Amino acid sequence: MKYDTVKFESKGNIKMIAHRGLSGLERENTCPAFVAAGQRSYYGIETDVHITKDGKFILCHDSDIERVTGVNMVIEETNFDTLRAIRFTDICDDFPREDIFLPTLEEYVHICKKYEKHPILEIKGTFTGGQTLRIVEILKNFNMLEETVFISFSKESCLSLKRVYPDARIQFLSEKPEALADALDFCLKNGFDADFSHKMITKEAVDRIHESGLLFNCWTVNTPELAEKMKELGVDFITTNVLE
Repeated sequence: MKYDTVKFESKGNIKMIAHRGLSGLERENTCPAFVAAGQRSYYGIETDVHITKDGKFILCHDSDIERVTGVNMVIEETNFDTLRAIRFTDICDDFPREDIFLPTLEEYVHICKKYEKHPILEIKGTFTGGQTLRIVEILKNFNMLEETVFISFSKESCLSLKRVYPDARIQFLSEKPEALADALDFCLKNGFDADFSHKMITKEAVDRIHESGLLFNCWTVNTPELAEKMKELGVDFITTNVLE
């Protein structure tokens, strides 16, 4: 089997975003996954940022690390150095690798800058204004703040970020079809782009977002057939584990 991305040949002007890095080929939310995405044609690289017990930023999707590492630790209850010391295995054959560990926010932003990719940064949970400001300062230090798109399921995090950094590019995440009307209203009221699960997207929803001058992202789309359907609905971005 060829170990490579799946090509979406008719993507046109749709911008492709690598979900948790190129997580179809490398262990999700690790530096190898970010580099693999950086070396390909993606517009942006998505990741998830948490804060540790001792107040440092670390990248992982879940609030605990058991699914990706096999070790049962809750990020917010564990110090950074303990989390950082854990090594885990290659995605394809469970071969142990010393280069696979939980990255820092700085390492991720450095890789995005090196490969000229847009950081697509998911704020997990609800951060305080001070914590959000620290993230903004890290991005500023790399001259990557204006390149960054912030995403979150938390309405308060989106609003807090807008208060701290009014010019932020923000996408509100939503995944339940029954929440479509509320999610659309929240985006339209606050000027946030939509970032919805493909399961809840309709042509009417996309049109309403576009009529307000906003953009529409969809996730997680991993087949050309589904990507083609999203293209027909008019989305601007596709977030994917393996399509390119």
